[in-house]
Amino acid sequence: MIKKQDLNIDYFSRCIKVLDSAYQSIKRSDIKKIDYDIYRSACIKEFEIILEQCGHLLKKRLGEFVAVKKQLDKLNFKDIFRYSAKHGLISSQSSEKWLIFRDKRNNTAHHYGEHFAEEILEIVPEFITEARKIERLLKNNER
Repeated sequence: MIKKQDLNIDYFSRCIKVLDSAYQSIKRSDIKKIDYDIYRSACIKEFEIILEQCGHLLKKRLGEFVAVKKQLDKLNFKDIFRYSAKHGLISSQSSEKWLIFRDKRNNTAHHYGEHFAEEILEIVPEFITEARKIERLLKNNER
């Protein structure tokens, strides 16, 4: 089992705070001004970082459910969330949301532009909520 001290989530937690702050700022910004673009870019970047961090941290947490570490190495990003739901770390509904978040991120990475950036902004509030659930799970080291 992973001990709390073995799973440092400080950076993950900070990224969630940064995303929340950038999102609150963009809601107050004029879409025609440069600060809107700056906050949008910050939101997209933090979205990407949190998504990757979440997969990485959950993968570590899944270590308590496998006998051989090499089993974890074979899991792709989406499998990490499926297995997390299977083992009761997250709900199946949360798992499905993370799969959608991943698909959105992949679309943004391959087709970056204003339209795709705005699509990400639409899901940021739900993403923050789901990220905070994972943060609590990891912080409390519980199921």
